[in-house]
Amino acid sequence: MAFRFPLAAVLRVREIVEKREERALQKVQLEMSRILRQIEELNALMVNAHGDRETALQQTIPAGHLHTMMWEIQAAEEKKKILLHHLRVLEEQRDKQMKVYQVAHRDREMITDIFEQQSDAHKQEQVRTQQKTLDDIFIARRPRS
Repeated sequence: MAFRFPLAAVLRVREIVEKREERALQKVQLEMSRILRQIEELNALMVNAHGDRETALQQTIPAGHLHTMMWEIQAAEEKKKILLHHLRVLEEQRDKQMKVYQVAHRDREMITDIFEQQSDAHKQEQVRTQQKTLDDIFIARRPRS
């Protein structure tokens, strides 16, 4: 007799929910890494801009050019502030999503454990039944004295 798990549909739903929450978590983490990369690029840009500004101060350049350099640095700093704020929001979102994922994972694991216990019990029962059948055949064929 084949093993039938009465909660198979529940297990499939829990697996789907767990995978969906895991994908949502991965999406947030991917967005966080994208933001971090942008912040690193801005930091490098700002370091280069400060170096260019210092070099420009050593030379005679028009004041308009110097102001443009300063505005570029300020714009990069503003963008960095915005990205850092967005990163904090994403970190909070990641923490919440991690909790949701952990609950989904725990729920799926609970049903999986029940499945494995019932499957193991079914296999043991099958082995006992087969052994009993073999024992019965052996006893029936044994010559009586």
